[in-house]
Formats: sequence, C-alpha cells, structure tokens
Amino acid sequence: MSRPAPGDRPAPGDRPAPGDRPAPGDRPAPGDRPAPGDRPALVVVGAGPRGTGLLERLAANAPELYGGSGLDIHLVDPHPPGPGRIWRAEQSPLLWMNSHAEDVTMFTDDTVEMAGPVRPGPTLHEWAGLDGSTFAERPVQGAYLRWVYERAVAQLPADVVVHHHARHAVRVDGPPGGRQRVWLQGRERPLLADLVVLTLGHLDAEPDDEQRELSAYAREHGLVHLPPDFTADSDLSRLRPGEPVLVRGLGLAFVDLMALLTEGRGGRYDGDTYVPSGREPVLYVGSRRGVPYHAKIGYDWTGDRPPLPRFFGPAETEALLARPDGFDFRRDVWPLVEKELGFAHYHRLFTAHPERVTGDWAAFEARYATAGPDERAVLVAAAVPDPADRLDLAALDRPLDGIRYGSPEELQEGLRRYVEADLRRRHDPAHSPDLAVFLALLSVYGQLVRLGDIGGWWHGFFSYLASGPPGPRLRQLLALSRAGVVRFLGAGLSVTAEDGVFRARSAGVPDTVVEARTLVEARLPYPTVERTRDPLLRALHADGAAATPDGLLAVDRTDGRVLDRDGRPHPRRFALGPHTDARGSGAFTRPRTGGVAFRQNDATARAVLTFLRAPGESAAPHRPLLEESSR
Repeated sequence: MSRPAPGDRPAPGDRPAPGDRPAPGDRPAPGDRPAPGDRPALVVVGAGPRGTGLLERLAANAPELYGGSGLDIHLVDPHPPGPGRIWRAEQSPLLWMNSHAEDVTMFTDDTVEMAGPVRPGPTLHEWAGLDGSTFAERPVQGAYLRWVYERAVAQLPADVVVHHHARHAVRVDGPPGGRQRVWLQGRERPLLADLVVLTLGHLDAEPDDEQRELSAYAREHGLVHLPPDFTADSDLSRLRPGEPVLVRGLGLAFVDLMALLTEGRGGRYDGDTYVPSGREPVLYVGSRRGVPYHAKIGYDWTGDRPPLPRFFGPAETEALLARPDGFDFRRDVWPLVEKELGFAHYHRLFTAHPERVTGDWAAFEARYATAGPDERAVLVAAAVPDPADRLDLAALDRPLDGIRYGSPEELQEGLRRYVEADLRRRHDPAHSPDLAVFLALLSVYGQLVRLGDIGGWWHGFFSYLASGPPGPRLRQLLALSRAGVVRFLGAGLSVTAEDGVFRARSAGVPDTVVEARTLVEARLPYPTVERTRDPLLRALHADGAAATPDGLLAVDRTDGRVLDRDGRPHPRRFALGPHTDARGSGAFTRPRTGGVAFRQNDATARAVLTFLRAPGESAAPHRPLLEESSR
C-alpha cells in the first residue's frame, strides 16, 4: 500500500475537508498539506474504471520508468474510487451488466499492443466466484472495480502516495511550461500538479434545442418529460401506475428503465409470464430502427477463428491517416469495414458450415480479396445459395424498412416474432457466422479508435450489433409485451408536443397516433465539449483546447495529450475516455481481445512517468502542493 510521505503537516490556516480522503490505509490530511521538498504531483480527474485502469498501468510501469523520488497522485471524483458514478454500489441490483462475467476484465494480457509489462489478474467471474455465463448485478462489478483500485494502489512504489478528493474539479489553468492548478468545488485553494490527466468517463449534457423545447412544453402544460439521462439517476417516481408513457429508445437505457418500472415496482416473472403488481405504467416504446439491440450471443466459439485483421488493419489505418486531404468515413473507411466483416462471416460459413456453400474456401477467398463491392455481391450469390446465409449489413441496420402493419395489434405480433427469432438465432451455433462478425467488429473497433472522431453512426451500429442486452432481458421484454405493460410503436418514431399532450407516430402503422402526458428519452446524453455539464471540460475548450466536428475533445492518439486548435499537444494535460476522439470501446473489456483502452492507458502512463521522472528538465521549479487562490 502506498503511504503518506513522512513529515507532512497541515498548511497554515487550512484543515482537511471531509471530502478529501487518502487511499485505504493512508493517514489523514491528503491534499491539504504542502508536499515536502520537490515531490512531483499528478492529478487525475475521474476515479472510475478509466482512472483506475490508468492507476494500474502507472503501478505496472513505475519499476521501469520511475525512480524513488516520491510522487503524490491526487484522484478527484465525488464518487468512490474504482466504481465511480456508473458502477457505484448504491444502485438497484435489478440493473445488470450486459456482458457475461467471464467477458469482463480490468487486466492486460499478451494481446494488448503496448510497451509496458503485462500484469495479469482475474476476470470478474474468477474474482467473484460466479459462473462465467452470469450477467452480474452492477454493484458486483462495482465491488470488483474497487478491489482493482485497491490492488493498484498497493502495487505502487512505497513512496507514492494516493489521495482521494471527493469533490468535483471545476477548472484547470496554468502555463504550459509550469505547474497546473486544478480548482476543486468548495475549496479556495487549488491542487498544484506537474501533470493533469482527465479520465472523466460518461458525462451529463445540457439539453439540445429539441429537448429544451419539449421540457418547456411539459412545464407549461403540466406534463412530464425526462430528457436523456443515466437511468439509475432518473426520477421515475413521476411516472404513475397505469398511465401511458411514451419511451423513445430501445437500447440499453430502455432495458434499465423496463427493469426499474416492472420488477422495481413489485412485479415478478413466473416462467415466461409476467405477473404485474398494478403499480406499472404502460410503456409505449419505439425508436429509429424500431427493434431492440440484438441479444448477446449465447454459445461459445469452436474451431478456427478468422485471421483478423485481414482487410482493415494497421497498414490501412496508417494509409488513411497519411492522406493529406483527410478521409471520409462513408467513402474511404466504410468499404474497408464492410469487407472485413464480410470476410469474417464467410470464413466461418465455409469452414464451419461447408454444406451451406458451393466450392472451397481457398478459391472463394482469393476472388473475394480482389473483388470490388459489385463483384463481391455476384461472388457471394453464386457461392452461398440461401440468401439467409449472406451478410446484409444494410438489412441488419434497418430490419423494418418497408414493413407496414394493418393495425397496432399486428405490429405487436410482428415485433414479438422478430424478438423471438433474434433470441433463437443468437443462441443457435448453426448461425455461428454471427459470432465471427462479432469478433470482426471488435477488430475493426480497434482500428477505428486510431482514426479519431469518425462520427456517431458507427458507435450506434456497433452497439446495436455487438453490445445488446442479455438474452433473459429480451425474454422479459416478450413477457411484458404479452402482459400489455410494453406496447411497441415500431420504426421511424416521431414525437410531437401539441394540444397539451405528447403524440407519437411511426412508419409501421402510419395512421395510428398514441397520446400521453409523459415522455421518456431512453438514451444516454451525448455531451460535446460545448454542451457538457462538466465545467472543467467546458472551460478547457473555451481556453483553447480543440474539439472535433462532433464535439469530442481532440487528443494526440499517441499518448492522449490534449491538443490545442493548432494541433499542438499540451505538455502537461492528458485526457482518456469517451469524451475524447480517442475513445475506446470501454474502460474494461473481454480477455484476449487487444484491450484498446488498456493500450491507451499504458501509453499515457508511460508518458506521465517519463515526464515526472525528470520534470525539472522541462518544467518550472516545484512549489508547495497547495497555493492560495488570488482574490
């Protein structure tokens, strides 16, 4: 366990605040004391899974890169270190992870492309003693993350001290050539830091124009409008029993909402039947696609894996980045993605299900490799007789396009049939090319992260295919539909506010209108640097930090340094996570899948330690850790 440096004393006139806590086992008075001598200081804003992953990489790389000069690491987060806000223990156990426990790890392995050492550790199911196929409750994941955090702290060198400040960071300033000042909510004096790393995780956002107008209309007419939010933080008490509620969104936020408004209100499942408590509202739910995300695949891989990457790997990524005039996602990137996913699909179909194809894989692969899109379509049609065995990404993305129903009841039946078919397919190894495509999606994601901000469409498509709910959740959805607690609205959902109510229309039953006095936006907020509610990030952008066209913080993809509007990396500020254009697929990942976030964490940790090893070479002399704010 890291411990406080000897001889620390409280700064004159300053007492430790209740929200400033040392790591477990440290003595009191964390950041409210001056550091003795020239101890360097690192401030990490955000102590959730991403901050914890960075801490693990700092501990792993310190023996090689950092001497015994001491270091103060200050974690700034109002929520507990490790789980942070999203995975905190104080949330309903009805909320599950949407990954099998065996597919969740915070530890590196030899598939991660990084310069630092591999430090293996247990997956969630190994640590918690769970069956690997379990979808764990989120508080269990929070406990795992807390343990990972404590283990990382314990593995730091003895003279590295970790402090937790249970506050919000509101601003960072300071010259590029000198120490940075990190201002905390409720404190008059800042933390001083040689380096600052922002691992902010998922953030709240100010409403866009549409959401502001809907909220204003709701206030004016006595309606209820819940804008995009983390479902565990939403005030659902305003949704009254038996009342119709319009829900826009069929992704994971909706699944959480569904659980909290049904079992969370006393309902229960008796096999495939839902037994209501009478306290549930009636959820009228639709979206752009009109269908839930695809269920998690419920079988294991057998046989040879497709050799990935094949058509979209590091060489192709580097070529795209080297283009002097840049690249367009649809024109230049999507064809590579489409070819890669198709390659994985047909590799699996030919090698695992040869009775469903004509010819042999070697001949097919040779022609597939050189064929353009039109030629590939002809090749596939000749080699794969059943259209159901062909990969059609456009049809996957828009499964209800062109489908019309004669009545709302026909729509309910049609959507139930769709969900039932999806569940059967995702649990049937006869459709194992789907799992091959999933592996290709992970491979593709690792390359796309290197390209930076590629727009929001891809991330939604990826989540829809690869990051859907557990199968049991969709079986619950079917039971709720049969019980009349959930009513499907279909695809192309539009919502208007008129005549004192909210009205929903969809393309599936064009002449049907559903009215309700409550509207829930079942999706996460999308915080750009200009619309985020995080004051630190907004101020950083206002002070000159660059943003992408989609509003993500621009960073150097080599090590995560924050870029200014001229593309120059800040020497003392780093950022990791979904608020940046180097966002990975998640702070934790499946074992042996390359761990994009782990690779990024390692690069940033090594850059941080290399700088702090000899900060005097490029930094102003150290001053006391805390300094009085100007008045």
